[in-house]
Amino acid sequence: MSGANPSTPTHVSLPKPNLWPLLLAIGITLAGTGLISTRLVTIVGGVLVVAGAVGWFLQVLPHEQHEDVPVLLKPVDIPKSDRKVARMASAAEVQPLHRARLPLEIYPISAGLKGGLAGSVAMAIAAVLYGIIWHHSVWYPINLLGAVVYAQTEFTTEWISSFHVELLLVATALHITTSVLVGLLYGAILPMLPRRPILLGGVFAPLVWTGLLYSVLDLIDPALNQRIDWVWFLISQVAFGVVAGIVVVRQVRVPVWQYPLAARAGLESPGVMDETRGSTPPQ
Repeated sequence: MSGANPSTPTHVSLPKPNLWPLLLAIGITLAGTGLISTRLVTIVGGVLVVAGAVGWFLQVLPHEQHEDVPVLLKPVDIPKSDRKVARMASAAEVQPLHRARLPLEIYPISAGLKGGLAGSVAMAIAAVLYGIIWHHSVWYPINLLGAVVYAQTEFTTEWISSFHVELLLVATALHITTSVLVGLLYGAILPMLPRRPILLGGVFAPLVWTGLLYSVLDLIDPALNQRIDWVWFLISQVAFGVVAGIVVVRQVRVPVWQYPLAARAGLESPGVMDETRGSTPPQ
């Protein structure tokens, strides 16, 4: 510091770091989560909110708490660089490395549609087997799914085990629509899972959304929530995930459009054209 400018301060006063804002944020998150889970989560979140708010206020009231940070002077060496136009590598020169956020190749939309429809068949078979084994009725799981249209209505086991055309239509529409949407989601995320995509997409993902559905099913379909067998439900979800994942990963991938519009259109533009050979990246 001997060669420093006399006008340069030796210390800077900064707000004292603390964890109270983080605690307050966690408390607000838990309090909101408790609205769709249990009261205990809401109570814990409320306690953390109060503790975080009080602790944070004490950091600034009646006086703001600061700490002095020493100023370290270091010489800055700015290297000189020649201004050159960098040429973008062509697709043939790009190393085949996996990129978690922007994969080089993705599955077409048709792959997600095929995977979703195939998975819906596997899930329907598992659900029907459950109805036959435990309730001796093919219509039991179908009517449970279709009962969402009856809101808070109470049903007898005999009524659910019998055939109802309106419930069959509602259950079929819900089942196919949901399966296709999830299949499209699989087509989008599986290229980002280079290792064991079937394990992650067919086992881990069903576990996650089964847990989420467990906490909100009473609001969506009370009749299904009262009678659902979660073990068989999870088995049917895993069956969907595995079959849909297998169908999706067996489809042919297509390259993504990551080149600028000028390169895709074949226009000559600096930094995009191959200046040494006068060619453009492969289309």
